[in-house]
Amino acid sequence: MIRKRKKITKMRGSRTVGGGSSKKRRGAGHRGGRGQAGGHKHHWTWIVKYDPEHFGKRGFKRPRKLLKDPKTINLGEIQEKLPELIKKGIAKKEKNIIILDVTSIGYEKVLGRGKITEPLHLKAHEFSTKAEKKIEEAGGKTETI
Repeated sequence: MIRKRKKITKMRGSRTVGGGSSKKRRGAGHRGGRGQAGGHKHHWTWIVKYDPEHFGKRGFKRPRKLLKDPKTINLGEIQEKLPELIKKGIAKKEKNIIILDVTSIGYEKVLGRGKITEPLHLKAHEFSTKAEKKIEEAGGKTETI
């Protein structure tokens, strides 16, 4: 096979690969320190060019007491669990409406995914707007605790 280009022969066979005496490139002093050393001094221009966000603070963190992560349950899951909850006595059936306190089964918020076929009176800390709408359409009530 004929080669159009020459094989790369850059520094082949060279012991120091263009670094002069082998003693000169020994420690980290040759590269100005290890890692991010000298970021405020002799590597400042590199920091400014390639990592301008390196120093300082950006954004904010909300206080932990304001962060909420409520345990949620969907309407479809409630519908599936209803017969079991009525048997255990957690949910009560009065007239034609089923009363259920969602906090008694360990949830805080009710979400609107799924279908409900019977009127429910649900008590919870929070409801999504979709859940409230579906419950009222089925002839039920929502009550925030």
